[in-house]
Amino acid sequence: MADNHRKVIIIGSGPAGLTAALYTARANLKPLVFEGFQPGGQLTITTEVENFPGFVNGIMGPELMDIIRQQAQRFGAETVFKEVSKVDFSKRPFRIEVDGEEFFAESVVVATGASAKLLGISSEAEYMGYGVSACATCDGFFFKNQEVFVVGGGDTAMEEANFLTKFASKVTIVHRRDQFRASKIMQDRVMHNPKVSVVWDSVVDEVLGKRNNGKKTVTGLKLKNVKTGATTNVKADGLFMAIGHQPNTKIFKGILDMDEKEYLKVQAGSTKTNVPGVFAAGDVADSYYRQAVTAAGTGCMAAIDAERYLEAEEAH
Repeated sequence: MADNHRKVIIIGSGPAGLTAALYTARANLKPLVFEGFQPGGQLTITTEVENFPGFVNGIMGPELMDIIRQQAQRFGAETVFKEVSKVDFSKRPFRIEVDGEEFFAESVVVATGASAKLLGISSEAEYMGYGVSACATCDGFFFKNQEVFVVGGGDTAMEEANFLTKFASKVTIVHRRDQFRASKIMQDRVMHNPKVSVVWDSVVDEVLGKRNNGKKTVTGLKLKNVKTGATTNVKADGLFMAIGHQPNTKIFKGILDMDEKEYLKVQAGSTKTNVPGVFAAGDVADSYYRQAVTAAGTGCMAAIDAERYLEAEEAH
């Protein structure tokens, strides 16, 4: 088998992709992993991860991914920091294009993840992981008795705001319109929560913060009223983006079945896509849980699904 022809190619390198690599490597399938533009996935933009089993005192996101990567490499997985630009799943071996080079695979695990939609302002990027977050269930715990803001107006924003009231002393939702688009039940839950208040018709113009001995902390926000243009500075200890996620599925359009939000569809109880031999794991096929541990779990499932698929093909 030529070096560019593999039994398994894994696209993506978050907890799902690297766990799939670990399992397929241990099954002696010598997987090739294309890590993409964000090696390690979304965990590389978080700082501390406290809810991944096995780390009593927590672990830094990039460090966790590095450990899983090394674990997979120990069993023979090959990882490459390159991005897949094109795929052809119309016949086997599947064809994958990377930097103008062609690779062929008998089976493929798609673990390209999802990206949190962000505001796109520079101060948001600067404080990401230092008070700015895109995941309340991951980071809410760090904001005990603090004042936090949530940006958004859909169900995600309502869920995150509600969840954050378990820790924060005060939660303020900032929404660019004068009414939410969230479902009625979710809105009611938030509006009846004494810890939650809302700033309507407004956007976050800037994240304010300070540096102390190289450590960054969020101290406030500059809010802008979209109707009057007036800006106000408010005190804030944290800011949560809840304007949704975008699955990284662009290169699979018209090839793999997706739902209306462009997440990959898999068969219930498995990681099988509509193309036999192509499996999907992690946030690329999960808009609901979106946790490192669930992504790792589906990465394991995809590896076992791929292994069994290859065995069945070889038995023919």
